[in-house]
Amino acid sequence: MKRDLVSLADWSRQEIWEVLDLAVHLKREHKAGVRHDQVLEGKSLAMVFQKPSLRTRVSFEMGMRHLGGHALYLGPEEIKLGQRETTEDIALVLSRYVDGIMARVFGHEDMEELARHATVPVINGLSDLLHPCQALGDMLTILERKRELAGLTLTFIGDGNNVAHSLIHICAKLGMAFRIACPPGHEPDGAIVEAARSSGANVQVGHDVREAARDSDVLYTDVWTSMGQEVGAESRRQAFQGFRVDLELLKLGRPGCTVMHCLPAHYDEELSYEASRHPASAIFDQAENRLHAQKAVLALLLA
Repeated sequence: MKRDLVSLADWSRQEIWEVLDLAVHLKREHKAGVRHDQVLEGKSLAMVFQKPSLRTRVSFEMGMRHLGGHALYLGPEEIKLGQRETTEDIALVLSRYVDGIMARVFGHEDMEELARHATVPVINGLSDLLHPCQALGDMLTILERKRELAGLTLTFIGDGNNVAHSLIHICAKLGMAFRIACPPGHEPDGAIVEAARSSGANVQVGHDVREAARDSDVLYTDVWTSMGQEVGAESRRQAFQGFRVDLELLKLGRPGCTVMHCLPAHYDEELSYEASRHPASAIFDQAENRLHAQKAVLALLLA
């Protein structure tokens, strides 16, 4: 039976730890020069992109290469989901050609439809609702810095977006408290918040940046305007003034508080340049760990 990674809400705590443990192992051996090019030898991954990305494309393409497989990039001009042909037909055709599909899309319903009809594993490289691969790389990064996850508090400063949603999912699974400080009207999806709370997770939604940051183990932020939200960007810029991670906010966190951002960053909007280059910053560790976490996902789903 095939396994998909569409939402971390569908994965158990044990399955998430399986990814993280394997990612730690693969990264350690990669750094030591150990090759893993037999893991997915002869396997292929179709990479469907409705929107461009530096980290998603390079990390998946290099991840497949490290594991001995091959990745095929299919950009917006090659595949127009639901336009030139139905998403169902695209899923069925690609399933005849490749061993897995990774997609980076706008509408989350396109991701769900791909997974519903594909007969090979489907991996959510990003949708407007969720970004599970980012959250897995983030947890690997926090684990490296803190040596543990349960009992930590992650505070998200900014928009209740797809990254925040997947962080809520994974924090709930791994026993971490999640806080978000956002402008009114930009809260995370209420159903996602309530589902996490009903599972016993500590999820706090508020609008006071300094109060949210106090005694945090991780301060996480993201762009104020995500791709596809360019219309109305100026009004968002006004609404998000002050929702910034900088060195002053970092002082409110616990000793050793880590600064995180999924990139690309708009410096001196949501993140000060000084904070991004501070020893507390893990933003480039996060970027690297997308590679190792996704290699673990690929190995588990495609091997």
